[in-house]
Amino acid sequence: MSAVRYATTPPANRRVAPGGPPRPARAPRSARRLVSGVLALLAGALLVAPALLRTLGGAADAHALSLPGAITLAIFLLAVWGWIFTPLDDTLIAFLAAAALIVFGALPADTFFAALGDDTIWLLICACIIAAGVASSGLALRAAAALVTRARTPRGLFHRLTAALILTAFAIPATSGRAALARPVYQAIAAALPGRASVLRGLGLLFPTVILLSAVGSLLGAGAHLITSQILASATGTGISFLQWAVLGLPLAVLSSHLAAELILLRFTRGAERRTQLRVDLSDIRAVAPGPVTGPLGAGERRALSILLAVIALWCSEPLHGLAPAVVALLGAIAITLPAVGVTSLGRAVTGVPWNLLLFLAATLALGKALTDTGAAAWLGESALGPVRLLGAGAGIVFLCLVIAISLAAHLVIQSRSARSAALIPVVIAIAPGLGIDPAAAAFASTAAAGFCLTLPSSAKPVAMFSDPELGAGAVDPADLLRLSAWLAPLLFVLIAACSLWLWPALGLPLVS
Repeated sequence: MSAVRYATTPPANRRVAPGGPPRPARAPRSARRLVSGVLALLAGALLVAPALLRTLGGAADAHALSLPGAITLAIFLLAVWGWIFTPLDDTLIAFLAAAALIVFGALPADTFFAALGDDTIWLLICACIIAAGVASSGLALRAAAALVTRARTPRGLFHRLTAALILTAFAIPATSGRAALARPVYQAIAAALPGRASVLRGLGLLFPTVILLSAVGSLLGAGAHLITSQILASATGTGISFLQWAVLGLPLAVLSSHLAAELILLRFTRGAERRTQLRVDLSDIRAVAPGPVTGPLGAGERRALSILLAVIALWCSEPLHGLAPAVVALLGAIAITLPAVGVTSLGRAVTGVPWNLLLFLAATLALGKALTDTGAAAWLGESALGPVRLLGAGAGIVFLCLVIAISLAAHLVIQSRSARSAALIPVVIAIAPGLGIDPAAAAFASTAAAGFCLTLPSSAKPVAMFSDPELGAGAVDPADLLRLSAWLAPLLFVLIAACSLWLWPALGLPLVS
């Protein structure tokens, strides 16, 4: 796959003046970065100084923030500032935060290094190996061809593609991997529909939108989900299993994805084109497929499909057999790379593992544990409860609505989905119990809302990949993203709030603790 280029990024530090030569651009972002950095340092100092004075003076206050807790909160604030305002890699910022916690004694070094061996990390590694085998077998393109070539109208094509993209959330971890797999399919469809400009415009929006919205259907749909589950486990002793996540998230994934498909159809395609029949020929799909897309399944495809279905079945039946999801994934990874049984080699499969994401997960898991173990999260929750409690009996519902709204908008300041959850979930979990809200319910609602990241081409990798100028006329227009977000964000707010209040409690996740 070619390198992703953002369609809206101007040349660095240059602006072309009308009728004149380029001149240096102003740097308001640098000024904001400096001011916000000073404020973050000041807030950190205001947290640490009183705790340090109490410690040096030997004063004991059970309700005050401890020195390790103050240091942890200060470093957490600086990490959030780094994720928002600096161009540094998110993983590097998480490493810097973890290193600072270790140096200042707020996090044992053994705890940080042990995070790399956490079962969540191994679950994602093995799931990525399985996904590499499935992708190499050609199953995904075969399934896409079977669905797409049966569509006879734009509406049928949009909803068939939506259903197919939802299913990929269970086969391929991470939204960027799903987008990379889907892009050739989009290019094949675009080649098969010459002259259908508005349909292609809608399809360009459909692919990244459904990939991002449907990720909530699976625990492995995004790294942020694993972060949420592990932070919950550290804070409350119980995370969210693969089966429970699917039961809760899949209805929202299906409903939001198909509603988004219908919204894109109505707002971005012309009525005359929606009423005109279309046909995608198999030859167009064959042009981008590495193997056959019709006829009986090959031996490799059958083996890959069998292994994938067996792994998903074992994940979903964990209460019956007791095997942890990471163990099931390990068995699946071994099977799909085993000679004469699997479809790929371990060496090739490992190259597709998102190591940067894994290292980020490990660092943020350690940061979340430090927030819990030092009492920083509990103190933060108690401090925030005072003004919220003034709202009376409705404080819990108001808090939930604020969590959803903030999580929906968070992608405007924190581009990484995993970083958003790393920043939001510890705070949400700390505040929720004091308002009578179940922390798991609040965390799940926040994570589901944080999956909305469509406003700008740089908001998420799938959006950037479908905004690539190499797609030509099929590239997503940034103006269309803004229009879509203006309609989709309120719709998602209502859907997630309704799920939190009525659907998820009926499915076993009560809102009130």
